[in-house]
Amino acid sequence: MNLKQRLDHHYKVFDKSRLSPDPLQFPHRYDKPPDIEAMAIISAVFAYGNVNQIINTLEKIRLAADDEPHNFIIKFNSSSIKKLNGIKHRFFTNEDIVYFFRTLQAIYEKHNSLKNFFYKFYNSSDENLKNSITGFSSGFYRHLKSVSRRDQISPGLKFMLPLPELGSACKRTNLFLRWMVRKDQLDFGLWNDIPASKLIIPVDTHVARISMKLKLTKRKNVSWKMAEEITNNLKQFDANDPVKYDFAICHLGMRKIKF
Repeated sequence: MNLKQRLDHHYKVFDKSRLSPDPLQFPHRYDKPPDIEAMAIISAVFAYGNVNQIINTLEKIRLAADDEPHNFIIKFNSSSIKKLNGIKHRFFTNEDIVYFFRTLQAIYEKHNSLKNFFYKFYNSSDENLKNSITGFSSGFYRHLKSVSRRDQISPGLKFMLPLPELGSACKRTNLFLRWMVRKDQLDFGLWNDIPASKLIIPVDTHVARISMKLKLTKRKNVSWKMAEEITNNLKQFDANDPVKYDFAICHLGMRKIKF
């Protein structure tokens, strides 16, 4: 098989039946779009580190939210903070997590959904979503500073939604956008005004390693430029939906399966 045939084969193999373990399994618990969107941003932001650690943290948050992630965000209060007590995740302190939810609450209060908030920064004439991500992340931090009443924010909070122009691959933001924009067994397609062709692949160490092996990138360091390069090379195989291969590539790396 040539590379396209192999990629298409693994795309089909890694369907919903192979979902777990993956942070995407959490938004799949819900049927209502507001809950899916809310759990998706939570799951994406916490999607770094060992997959078992990620699943463990997200399960704690799910339980704290009483399995109502959207309601938990919009009604976030002192009782909600108590339910989150003791939850930490790698670079994120418990205080960081509280401010994350307070910031989401402020965004939902003003814009009603993350979709509405993201669309403020979306320009259909842009080649990809780089500028939209910059606006989305910058807008998040403006709300965060308003909520926290601080000019300086912690390293953990800075790590939540990085900026592509500073070189970050923005893996977790691109992951959230993949889930929201694409539509198949895995991804929800709730933001269907954005073409899947504008998505950038969420690059982590697994995706980077497999992509280097497949000569989808010549770069050695994970960065925004690497993510763009991999995406552009995947467009040779599906110009309209290059990021459809992401889940398979990632899980080939995670599960150490020979490509």
